[in-house]
Amino acid sequence: MKKITTENPELVELIRFLRKQSRENKAEIWGTLAEHLANPRRKRVAVNISRLNRYTQKNETVAVPGKVLGAGEITHPVTVAAFAFSEKAKEKIIGAKGKCLSLFELSKKNPKGSNVKILG
Repeated sequence: MKKITTENPELVELIRFLRKQSRENKAEIWGTLAEHLANPRRKRVAVNISRLNRYTQKNETVAVPGKVLGAGEITHPVTVAAFAFSEKAKEKIIGAKGKCLSLFELSKKNPKGSNVKILG
């Protein structure tokens, strides 16, 4: 388990919450997301909308351990959970009839993490 070196209180709380969810629900996906989020900022993931469009199918659920950015187009509805979204990315996802969730919301909605892809 990586030591949390960030000083962002939201991120520290999220990492601790995901680790706890992983232990309680025996769902490795939340532990993996927590480890990715514990990386230094320069190694954190940034995913463009075009990548979401390329690697997802209609109505899939995707978790991004970082930020979703608005470059590109999305042509099908997907549910995306991430630490942060740019305004353009939110507009494009919602415009394609998709949903934008925080990682907190996704882990509460789906404690076992079933049918969730990690993209990043």
